[in-house]
Amino acid sequence: QVQLVESGGGSVQAGGSLRLSCAVSKATYSSYCMGWFRQAPGKEREGVATIGYYGRTDYADSAKGRFTISQDNAKNTLYLQMNSLKPEDTAMYYCAAGTVVVPRLLVTDFDYWGQGTQVTVSS
Repeated sequence: QVQLVESGGGSVQAGGSLRLSCAVSKATYSSYCMGWFRQAPGKEREGVATIGYYGRTDYADSAKGRFTISQDNAKNTLYLQMNSLKPEDTAMYYCAAGTVVVPRLLVTDFDYWGQGTQVTVSS
């Protein structure tokens, strides 16, 4: 069973930064692709960034140039560095793991999900 635990969310003003972290159960970390998704109230969950089995990254257009996905294999931790935050980035952010070698920004490419961490950006 893959366990994912997010942290690092909070409230910031527009233009600020946050770094989200996702601790991944050690036994499975190296075998999965990883991703960050978000869901705002009343909206569908959407992909933000993914990192594939070979380290290939992909970003939603809304995240390009502002967000960076990375992983620390020694710590079994996935990160999402978010800069230049905007009010429209406000959402619950979820860490996800899957077995697709080159994942797309699709919920269906991921099998395991964390509980989420809230990000609120005020104008």
